[in-house]
Amino acid sequence: MQSKITSGAMLKAMREKSPLVQCITNYVAMNIAANVLLASGASPAMVHAAEEAGEFAGIANALTINIGTLSTQWIDGMQTAAKAANAAGKPWVLDPVAHYATAFRRNAVADLLALEPTIIRGNASEIIALAGGESRGQGVDSRDPVEQAEDSARRLAERQRAVVAVTGAVDFVTDGESAVRIQGGSALMPQVTALGCSLTCLVGAFAATAPEDIFGATVAALATFAVAGEDAALGAAGPGSFSWRFLDALAAIDAETLDARARVSVA
Repeated sequence: MQSKITSGAMLKAMREKSPLVQCITNYVAMNIAANVLLASGASPAMVHAAEEAGEFAGIANALTINIGTLSTQWIDGMQTAAKAANAAGKPWVLDPVAHYATAFRRNAVADLLALEPTIIRGNASEIIALAGGESRGQGVDSRDPVEQAEDSARRLAERQRAVVAVTGAVDFVTDGESAVRIQGGSALMPQVTALGCSLTCLVGAFAATAPEDIFGATVAALATFAVAGEDAALGAAGPGSFSWRFLDALAAIDAETLDARARVSVA
């Protein structure tokens, strides 16, 4: 269903709440993901050990799980945390990074899908494969355009009863019934490692702010990233200067600017 709250209002509410987001993410993404959440106004916690992940998920306002650098111990922590988030009624986000690459990853993501994530965020190749289609993905890179993943996203959303976000040149978000596209960002974004992983964590922060409107929260997070990406690209000479400018842009964006510049259209 379409959100009745604007993305700007969601951003303002998120900053006022400063939700605690448990980010079980990969080694490459930890630093940038934490900085993205801090710049946006949320509070990150990189807690993944099975011995404490479940207990912490009961404390956190939202959980995000990224399977980028898997190990058996990390999978135990992911499953424990997801079960605890469900028991506590907390939203959680699954980022199925390159889940099609190996049997180990396929089995891990199948077990996590069975725990019913609130939101699934991935690139086009990941979503196509997750829905049962044939993707052209290679490792963590998407070789399929977002528009080719839209039908897959709708099917996956219906099957999982989740909001599905496909991110790329033009983002696509659906709950199986409603759907929108979000334009913006920069061609430099794929050249900065872990920005997509960081977006997953930001989706968690917005979901924690508006658990009653998961669709709208997901759209707001993606719109925030898109506008910040446009701003960061203005003075960037390349991916290095874009990276720090992007953090500054996230911190600088306000509710009024987001509402004025977010390019969200019904799909």
